[in-house]
Amino acid sequence: MIERTLVIIKPDGVKRGLVGEIIKRYEQKNLVLKSIKIIYADIDVLKKHYYEHIDKDYFTGLIDYMMSGPIIPMIWEGENAIKLARAINGDKNIEKALPGSIRGDFATTTTYNIVHASDSLESAMRESKLWFPEFI
Repeated sequence: MIERTLVIIKPDGVKRGLVGEIIKRYEQKNLVLKSIKIIYADIDVLKKHYYEHIDKDYFTGLIDYMMSGPIIPMIWEGENAIKLARAINGDKNIEKALPGSIRGDFATTTTYNIVHASDSLESAMRESKLWFPEFI
């Protein structure tokens, strides 16, 4: 099934100069880049994006981290794009992230884990509307 999903290269991925390598990995799996921008995240958009974590003790740190530098939100399209993007990213727990995945190869901690990808069709639609209201 052809799907669209949201992927975000987080501040640590941008700061470390991994943008080209990250984009290349999605392209190598035949996903098509439909939209991309480099921005400094807006706190209101971040709070909406991470709303399910708002009561967690790490929420403030997560928001601070995502505002610590530029991020690169992207919309990717392709066959089973949601599951494929998450597989390319690897497990968010870096101890479980396999070599060959973005996190397995580049993440330094579970907090600073380079990338985000939507986890379901519903999340992909909701998150894409937040970051690309002009596109959706």
